[in-house]
Amino acid sequence: MPEGHTVHRIAKRFQRDFLGSKVSISSPQGRFTDASLVSGRVLTKADAWGKQLFLHFDEIAIRIHLGIYGKWRFTAGDTPEVTGQIRARFQLPGITADLRGPTACEVIDKAGIKGVQSRLGPDPLRPDRKGLERERFISKLTSRKTAVGQQLMDQSVIAGIGNVYRAELLFRSLINPHTPGNLLPLELADQIWEDSVTLMPIGVRTGLMLTREGHLKGRPKLVDRYYVYKREGQPCRECGHEVSLELMATRKLYYCARCQK
Repeated sequence: MPEGHTVHRIAKRFQRDFLGSKVSISSPQGRFTDASLVSGRVLTKADAWGKQLFLHFDEIAIRIHLGIYGKWRFTAGDTPEVTGQIRARFQLPGITADLRGPTACEVIDKAGIKGVQSRLGPDPLRPDRKGLERERFISKLTSRKTAVGQQLMDQSVIAGIGNVYRAELLFRSLINPHTPGNLLPLELADQIWEDSVTLMPIGVRTGLMLTREGHLKGRPKLVDRYYVYKREGQPCRECGHEVSLELMATRKLYYCARCQK
């Protein structure tokens, strides 16, 4: 499933290519039945909150959640032929954006937007000049007995984090994922937030989830990107202990039992 940085990249792409223009919107697949409600309207804003994308057209917006199988394809130049199951096609002269396989693609009004966003936790990629979202995250994370590793996958606790960032953020802070949230020191909760605020914009800028200290200033070999994610059975890059893999709430969890005590 794409993590938050990917959705923010898509929002920026729409801002760059479609903002201020009357967008032709269709549903070659036929399942986006509300396409006619927005087709021909001017795109006034595109933004993301966690894994949710909002394409705004005055008083209404399209909410898109890619889920596990959703993906985008942008094509410059001539309009491409329709192939496969395209849920929604966004077009301007010279640019086409095709959406396939999303979990959600619906038209909602301002109340609907507010309702969706009210259920989401703080997003490290959204502005937080007064630090209110940071405080909201720390309060949510440390007020429940649920394991920290499970809470980081809860979009109502922090929006945009997925399995990769979850594993890497916990390793970088040397936090055992099984630690109950209410036993986590406030300074470590704050460290998770600050680290996500540092790492996720790099993902937006480069399109890569880069988490290792030595690689944050350059483009690393892809195989060297992570400390523990998908490295089960291999030696920890820091201590040499075997990286563990287990299931936590049905999702794969990667960590070093020695470093993350």
